Amino acid sequence: MVCGMTYCLAMSLDDGLVFCADSRTNAGADRVSTYSKMHRFSFPRDRVLVLLSSGNLATSQAVLAQIERDLESSAEVNLKSGDYVSDIADYVGELLVKEKTKYSKPSGPDAGLDASATFILGGQIGEHAPELYMIYPEGNHITASKSQPYLQIGETKYGKPILDRIIRSDTHYVTAMTCGIVSLDSTMRSNATVGPPLECLFYARDSLEPHCRYFKLDENHPYLAKIRESWDANVRMAFDQLPNLDQVFANE
Repeated sequence: MVCGMTYCLAMSLDDGLVFCADSRTNAGADRVSTYSKMHRFSFPRDRVLVLLSSGNLATSQAVLAQIERDLESSAEVNLKSGDYVSDIADYVGELLVKEKTKYSKPSGPDAGLDASATFILGGQIGEHAPELYMIYPEGNHITASKSQPYLQIGETKYGKPILDRIIRSDTHYVTAMTCGIVSLDSTMRSNATVGPPLECLFYARDSLEPHCRYFKLDENHPYLAKIRESWDANVRMAFDQLPNLDQVFANE
């Protein structure tokens, strides 16, 4: 079964919400493909929602398919029925638990299969402030905070240090998106299961319109090449300017 070995992040800023994701999926050492993990749902002048996914691809695809079916059938609970983004997070969490349970078999050839998936949900409904949530495989969720205004799912450890140093709630969204690209590229450098194309999206606070600022960077995009070259050069320069360790030896 295909696993979405991925890295996705989202940031809650004064300007609005920023979302970044890779697009790699992996079904073994010899089979690597791409699949978008950024999913947009827009209902102009009412709500805009963005869902990022990681983990078992079959589970996340099943959740997304059910979301679409519930919208088409005008189910009692769907993306249009909640008054707050947290209500939508509850709904997605319930769908996630239901789909995960289908594949969690105690015996047979699929016994022990990890069918878990994790989502980041962000957006705005009506006059309420934009919200950002991480939805766990168990269906519960947490939100971003003022002290740490970003959320990550998937291969999070490699791209976290730059987020901790740069991202604050008052960070400009262009700076945040640049930081997100560096965070994704740092992860790709250290983990081959994360890869391009990279997708980035900015939702402007209170716009409630589907025309978000969005772009995609493939492996050979000139901007991605420039980011890598500049980041590598400046990291080496910063390292060369660190205090000389001879000062420590001299005091021993």
